[in-house]
Amino acid sequence: ISYIYMFQEKHYYQVLALVFAVEEINKDPNLLPNITLGFNIFDTHTSDVSTLESSLTLLSGQRLAVPNYQCEKQGKSLAVIAGPYSELSVKIASVLELYKFPQMTCGPYDPILNDRVHFSSVYQLAPKDSKLALAMVQLLVHFHWTWAGLLITDNARGETFLWDIREEMARKGVCLTFMLKIPPNENYSLFPHSEVMEILHATSANVIIFYGSNNVVFDWEFEKEDYLDYSKVCITTSQWDFSMRPNTLLVESFSKSLIFSSKRKEIPTFKSFMRAIKPAKYPEDIFLKTFWSILFQCPLKEKQWKEEDCLLNTSLEMLPMRDFDMSMSSRSYNIYNAVYAVAWALHQMLLIRSEMEYMRNEDSLVLYPWKLHSLLRNMQFNNSAGDQVIMDQKRIPMASYDIINFVNFHNGTEALMNVGEFISQVPFGEDVSRNSQGGFSEGTLRSVCSESCGPGYQKSAHEQHAICCFDCIPCPEGEISNQTDMDQCITCPEDEYSNKERTRCLPKMVTFLAYEEPLGMALACTALAFFLLTVVITGVFVKHQDTPVVKANNRTLSFLLLLSLSQCFLSSLLFIGKPSSATCLLQQTIFGITFTMAVSSILAKTITVVLAFKATRPGSRSRKWVGFRAPISLILICCLIQVILCGIWLLVSPPFPDTDSHSEAEHIILKCNEGSPIAFYFVLGYMGLLALGSFTVAFLARNLPDTFNEAKFITFSMLVFCSVWVSFLPTYQSTKGKMMVAVEVFSILSSSAGLLSCIFIPKCYVILLRPQWNTQEWINQKSFNTSLHIYTVQNEELNKMFRAIL
Repeated sequence: ISYIYMFQEKHYYQVLALVFAVEEINKDPNLLPNITLGFNIFDTHTSDVSTLESSLTLLSGQRLAVPNYQCEKQGKSLAVIAGPYSELSVKIASVLELYKFPQMTCGPYDPILNDRVHFSSVYQLAPKDSKLALAMVQLLVHFHWTWAGLLITDNARGETFLWDIREEMARKGVCLTFMLKIPPNENYSLFPHSEVMEILHATSANVIIFYGSNNVVFDWEFEKEDYLDYSKVCITTSQWDFSMRPNTLLVESFSKSLIFSSKRKEIPTFKSFMRAIKPAKYPEDIFLKTFWSILFQCPLKEKQWKEEDCLLNTSLEMLPMRDFDMSMSSRSYNIYNAVYAVAWALHQMLLIRSEMEYMRNEDSLVLYPWKLHSLLRNMQFNNSAGDQVIMDQKRIPMASYDIINFVNFHNGTEALMNVGEFISQVPFGEDVSRNSQGGFSEGTLRSVCSESCGPGYQKSAHEQHAICCFDCIPCPEGEISNQTDMDQCITCPEDEYSNKERTRCLPKMVTFLAYEEPLGMALACTALAFFLLTVVITGVFVKHQDTPVVKANNRTLSFLLLLSLSQCFLSSLLFIGKPSSATCLLQQTIFGITFTMAVSSILAKTITVVLAFKATRPGSRSRKWVGFRAPISLILICCLIQVILCGIWLLVSPPFPDTDSHSEAEHIILKCNEGSPIAFYFVLGYMGLLALGSFTVAFLARNLPDTFNEAKFITFSMLVFCSVWVSFLPTYQSTKGKMMVAVEVFSILSSSAGLLSCIFIPKCYVILLRPQWNTQEWINQKSFNTSLHIYTVQNEELNKMFRAIL
């Protein structure tokens, strides 16, 4: 078996795994009996030329590389193990694929090498890592880290990983603050290291994800020690290369690393093998001498090394973990399985030949590498750790991961501790679990762009920023958020409201303008008080019905007006109390008809004043309209029109009991729905038209000569009436809930009280406090004085006219 790699001390760990596997196979009497398995190691350095030379040497022989020729009959390799990067496998495959030479790759799984057209002779030992992006994002979500940086290798694997992790981050609400692509392997030396380290140091993210086919980023960090920030967590896919750590670097820097390592079992005798390794045991291995001199700082002069130059009884077990890890890494584990796969394939091939009795001469011992493919493709076995190894590239399992953290204990010892695991086969949500004994707690640090929004708040994203950068704004009224970092508040049901903290919904209380509450009680008492006042005024008028003040301006219309006003005051009581179907139907109807009767009575009284004044002139035709029938007819006609409007309203869209759950946050208000707003405003508009007509006629007749002329009082009363109802409309539209009812009741009471006060209080003043004015003699005397005053004024006007003419 040939192993091709680029020599670095950190890669030599994998050479030791190769040696261990070969020695273990050679000691096994049941596997390849009477055959010793050997290996060759090729150092490809860093150039494509070196890689090509190593491939040709492998095919031709150790002495001379001649294309298309095999210069050695014995000692030829049957398979190649390439590592640790997939780029190296691609390079040597361009040559080895021509000869169908079996090639094992021990690096991470690469989808490119799974192309059976171009890489039909390549076998990958690593499990598929297509769920690695999901595993890392699940880890971020587990620790509530939503703000992370990303460094990837600039190759096909890096692009695939970038696509997967971006998609998963978008699904889980995790954001990238920066993303850098690093040239792979030999090209990375041309990259501006200092700029990358400055970005790592300046970023606000406390979590950095490293993904690639090498650990060059870690090498840079060691080289640029000034840029190290021990507060950041590094998430990577392979164990940290502790051998590259300078002596001046603090051990605490490793405690912030979380490493995704493929799940595997420990090989039972590997640590015992590592303890026994010494340069004296393998004197031919020049790589081991170099490796040993670096680890133990022994002088190596002209490739000569003496044991006495180092400390006596040195062992790899003496080294701290930050310099050397005795456990088998994932790549070493793949090399171990690759060696066993070749050995089992060779074992089966020899068994087949033995059964077919092909071993008759020496030439039949020649083995051709390309014949191993039929056996390798179907190879499936259990290694010494009990793990199943499958060589069929179509059946490569999905990787599950142990999440490892480097721990430095107070006594100076170090260990890699398992802090969690990711199982790809279990249902979503249960795939990441944390080991409570791992020492890496959820509160270790925070890595967020914006602090979390607590209950009662919702996230408000910044424009042109990542979704992880947001402001926290309180939930509006009627909405709540009972969890952290909610994108949108939840609207409470209509029968519930949000508390002050906006964290939960509370049931609303049912309310209405009730008699029991202060406002309802005040309005009801006011309505009853004015009703009693109207009754008292009516009683006064009945008692003094034969006096001139009562008889003036049509006594019948006065009684009719008092009756309608008393009903107006009582109609306001229909608006107070719990709404029902009956009260909703009667409210606006009775209000409209009673007010129409009152306003039409005033209109009739005003017209009566005008007609009475005209009727006193000789030959006036208005005499026939002065009397009882004309005013009553006018009132009946006006009321009939209003009754027709209300009837149409009740037939087409009658009022009905309704609930209002939006006007007040904490209450559900019971109210009467008008049914048809148009009909409601038609009723009000008709009353306004009558009021405007009454005001106009009264204003024109205000100065007519009469002892008890009501035109002035009617003018002022209608001015009050119109002012109340004009201000009612905007106020009614701007209020909500039961205050709308209160506004309408107040308008009814104030307008009715204005009519009552302006028209009847002056007359009651005369009747009760100035009875001498309510006599015929006083009226005649006042009429004579008025006539004399008019005569004098007229004479003065005539004198002025004659003087002007002269």
